[in-house]
Amino acid sequence: MSLVTTESLKTELEIFDIPYQDDSVLDKMVEQCICNRLQAQEILHEWVAYSATKQGVKLTTDTLEQFEHEVLNKRIKSRKTSRKEEAASRMRDISMIDDLIKAEEEEEDLLDSYSTPAKGSQKRPLTTPERPHSKRTAALMASPSILLSPASFSPNATPSQKYSQRGGKGEVVATFGAVQGTRWVGRKDPGAGVQVEILEGPEDSLNSSYKYMFQRLRDVRNVLTEKIEELGEGLRTHFSIEEFSPVSLPAQDSITVLGQICCDSNGKLNAQSVLLEAGPEQGGQQVPVDLSELKEYSLFPGQVVVMEGMNTTGRKLVASKFYEAVPLPFYSSDMKMETDEEPLNVLVACGPYAPSDSLTFDPLVDLINVIVRDRPDVCLLLGPFVDSKHEQIEKAQVTETFENIFTRCIESIVDGTRSVGCQLVFVPSQRDIHHHFIYPQPPFSLPHPSKEQTQRVTLVPDPCTLLIDGVTIGLTSTDILIHMGAEEISCGTGSDKFSRILKHMLTQRSYYPLYPPADEVNMDYEKFQSFGQMPLTPDILVVPSEMRYFVKDVVGCVCVNPGRLTKGQVGGTYGRLLIQRSPQSEDRKRVSPCLTAQVVKI
Repeated sequence: MSLVTTESLKTELEIFDIPYQDDSVLDKMVEQCICNRLQAQEILHEWVAYSATKQGVKLTTDTLEQFEHEVLNKRIKSRKTSRKEEAASRMRDISMIDDLIKAEEEEEDLLDSYSTPAKGSQKRPLTTPERPHSKRTAALMASPSILLSPASFSPNATPSQKYSQRGGKGEVVATFGAVQGTRWVGRKDPGAGVQVEILEGPEDSLNSSYKYMFQRLRDVRNVLTEKIEELGEGLRTHFSIEEFSPVSLPAQDSITVLGQICCDSNGKLNAQSVLLEAGPEQGGQQVPVDLSELKEYSLFPGQVVVMEGMNTTGRKLVASKFYEAVPLPFYSSDMKMETDEEPLNVLVACGPYAPSDSLTFDPLVDLINVIVRDRPDVCLLLGPFVDSKHEQIEKAQVTETFENIFTRCIESIVDGTRSVGCQLVFVPSQRDIHHHFIYPQPPFSLPHPSKEQTQRVTLVPDPCTLLIDGVTIGLTSTDILIHMGAEEISCGTGSDKFSRILKHMLTQRSYYPLYPPADEVNMDYEKFQSFGQMPLTPDILVVPSEMRYFVKDVVGCVCVNPGRLTKGQVGGTYGRLLIQRSPQSEDRKRVSPCLTAQVVKI
C-alpha cells in the first residue's frame, strides 16, 4: 500500500473541488487513512458518499470525527467479519490438504511394506504450494556461505526500482537547534570512553524472554489501581489537595475527584462518552463526566486525572476544573565535564530496513555508508529488522529462516561499521517476525556473539531508558503516536496533536499510557508495571512513527520522530543528534539548549 501524504490528499480534493478548513484537516485525513488502511482516493470516495447524505456539511476536523464514527468504524467491523470468514475457509482448505497428505503417506507406507529391505523406502519429499522445493532453494539451503552480502537476503535479489530512483537523497527535512556551521562528525576516537547503560528500575532486568498470556484480570486491575494511586499522590502533593472525594457520592458542594478516563462504549472516545473510573480508595466506581464547562482539555482512555466539579445526584460529574499530571524530574549527575570535551554524535534509525517490494536491504547498505561517512559515536537502531508486514514475508517467499535473516543483518551492520568503531544499540519491534511480539519486549539475542559484537553491541528491550555519557534517552519502537492519536480528544488546546500526545507520555510517566491498548499491542501488565514506566523524564525521547517526522521540545524534553528508513517502496528518513553539554551551562538538567538535531532523507 502506497503512503498517503497531505499532497496526495490535496490533489484529490482539488479533483473533486472540495474546500477544506485548514491544513489540520489534511493531517486528520492522513491519520484516518493510516489507521483504516485507506488510499487517498478511497477516503475521498467515502467522504463524497457521506457528504451527499448530509446537506451542507463542510470538511472540518469536527465533521471528520463524525465521519470516522459513522462510516470508517463500520468499515473496520465489516472487515473483521470478512477476515473471520476467510480464516474459517482457509482452515477448511488446510484440513483437506492435511487429509490428502495423510492418505498419500499411508499409501506409500503400504507400498514400502512390499519392498525388499535393501531397497528401503522410496518416499518422495512432500511439498505444499506455500513451500515449494525448487532447485534454487536447495542450493541456497545447502550452501549458506553464498548469502553473505546484504544484497542477497532473499531468493529474489532484484533491487527495488522505486527505491533506486528516489530523489532528495541526503536532503535535510527537519531541524532543531543551531544547525548553522554544525559538523556532523563524531569524536576523533569514536566509541572510546562512550558508555551505554540501561537505567533499570527493579533489579531483575528484562534481559531475557519470559512467559506471557498467563496474567489474570485481577492482576491487571491491581496494576491499574497502583497507577491511579501513584499518579494521584503526585497530583495531590503538587496541587496541595487535601483529599479526594468518592466519584459517585452525591454532594451539594464542589468536590475534587481522582480517577482514570475511560469510554462508555466500545467505540471511539468522544465528549459525550467520557467516564471517570475511581480507584478502590475512592469507591472504585464509574461516573459519566460532563465536559461542557471546561474551556480546555485533552483526554484519552487510560489517562489519570484530577477533576473538580459538581455531582449533586451521584450519577454525573459536571467538571469545572481539570488537573493534568506532572512529569518526573530530569536526570541529575555529579559527573564533571571537561571544557574541551567534544560533542556526542548519535544516529537514530528505525526499520523497516528494506523496501516493501524487495528484500535486498539496499536502504540498510546506504545507512551503513552514512555511518562510515559521519562516524557517529552511538547508533540507535530500532526494529523491525525482519518486518512481518513485508510483502514477501507475508506471502512466504523467503528461503531462509527469519532468525538467519536477522543474524545476517546484525553481522552486516557490525562488519560494515568496524572501521568506525561506534557503539551499536539494537531495539526490537513488535513487527519483528522472529521475536516475541509482546509489550514490553525482551531484547534480541544473538546465538554466538563474536568478541567484537560483545564489545560494541548493546541489546536493549522495548521500551527502555538509556544513559549515554550523562545524557538520558528514552526509546520505544511501538507507534504510540498513531495509537494515541486515534483515541485522544481535545478542546481549546491548539492544533499540535503530537505535542499533546508527547506531553501525555511525559506527565503520565509511561511509554504506553493508553488503556485499553491498541488491538495490535499484546500487553503484559505485570511486566509493563516494572519495565514500561519512565524512571525519570528523559533528556531525549525517541518515538518513531508512520506519522510525519519531527523534532520538538516538550516540557524540556527533546522528542524526536526520525520517521522510518523506508516507506513502502521508497526511501524514508533517519535522525542525527549532536549534544554539546558545556560545564558553564546554567541549566545542566536540560539537554535541549545544547542539542542540535536533524532529520535526513536516506
